[in-house]
Amino acid sequence: MAEKQKKKKSKVIIVGGSIAGVSCAHALTSIGWQVVVIEKTAAPPTGSPTGAGLGLDPLAQMLITSWIANPHLLQHATLPLTIDRNQATDSSTKVSWTLTRDEECNFRAAHWADLHGLLYNALPPDIFLWGHQFISFSISEDKSYIKVKAKVLRNDKIVEIDGNLLVAADGCLSLIRQNFLPDLKLRYSRYCAWRGVLDFSGREDSETIEGIRKAYPDLGKCLYFDLGSKTHCVLYELPNKRLNWIFCVNQPEPEIKRNSVTMKVSEDMIDEMMKEAEKAWVPELVKVMKETKNPFLNAIYDCDPLRQIYWDNVVLIGDAAHPTTPHGLRSTNMSILDAAVLGKCLEKWGVENLHSALGEYQSIRVPVTSKQVLHSRKLGRIKQGLHLPNGKQFDPKKATSEDLKELQQKNMPFFTSVY
Repeated sequence: MAEKQKKKKSKVIIVGGSIAGVSCAHALTSIGWQVVVIEKTAAPPTGSPTGAGLGLDPLAQMLITSWIANPHLLQHATLPLTIDRNQATDSSTKVSWTLTRDEECNFRAAHWADLHGLLYNALPPDIFLWGHQFISFSISEDKSYIKVKAKVLRNDKIVEIDGNLLVAADGCLSLIRQNFLPDLKLRYSRYCAWRGVLDFSGREDSETIEGIRKAYPDLGKCLYFDLGSKTHCVLYELPNKRLNWIFCVNQPEPEIKRNSVTMKVSEDMIDEMMKEAEKAWVPELVKVMKETKNPFLNAIYDCDPLRQIYWDNVVLIGDAAHPTTPHGLRSTNMSILDAAVLGKCLEKWGVENLHSALGEYQSIRVPVTSKQVLHSRKLGRIKQGLHLPNGKQFDPKKATSEDLKELQQKNMPFFTSVY
């Protein structure tokens, strides 16, 4: 009877059904917690073209395979990225040369929707409340439970959900975080990223694909960072005949919607982007960009590391806890590790010692994510040719061996550490 009551009390409400939210659902269902996930989108994005590419580090791969019933599914849904290559391209001559090359990268490339579908399909579907928009929460006086209010978007009905723990997995613009840190402002990086995924299925022998493979011969196993004059581009292959590219452009902070860092783009904006791409990159890469349907634009933000990521019965994970720039391939990987560590801490302490569990989670993750956020920020500034704190700018033509070393993924703080 006591065991039944304990299980009944161990309930978590997760706000946000993206990678951080579904990872947290896996970590907590695996230790016997009752899980409810609130997500404002109407249905799971499985099989949709939503999102773009991402890279999974070895630890994230290990955790995902521990959560899904068939570990081989991760291998089928990803491609190996065994090479981390930084190169530079001269904008006037379009000649490229290698800056660094690491052949022991051990990442795997995935499309966001593929990874989300893999994780979602391995969970009980009845734990998800799709089409529910988070409104507010309240904590009981004795801190034993939390009540969350949400609106059912199809009929505007307000529902209340009780639990012991609220997990904010609601992204870098987290509404839950605003309750505790109302004055926190995200920091604009001074550049935006054009992103796109070219589906070349059925066109494997086209001039465009033959050309890009000749210009970037390690595609299919390589994470390319191509540095130009005050810009850089990322290129790698995804499963099912797709190419993922990111083109970063220095510009003043754009106007964005309050609840998104992704902007709607017009044909004129795309045309202007293509003109800039033609100035910076080899024709083969520009052709890939031109043939990509529906490229989109992200304003790149992070924030100075938070010292606190839990309050009473509320805890932050993923981008809600540590908004970061994308250059260290950290966002998804940090979200997965956050979920795993939170699960381990809750399993160790139990719901009856919830605050001890959250305190330990915070003490483990904050030192790691803080250094990784700041390192990713520095990587972005180096690769965009922006001034560093010491006043210098990275110049590929004048870079020393020490300068070049900073470009590599393996020099990310805690890169090989186990959680």
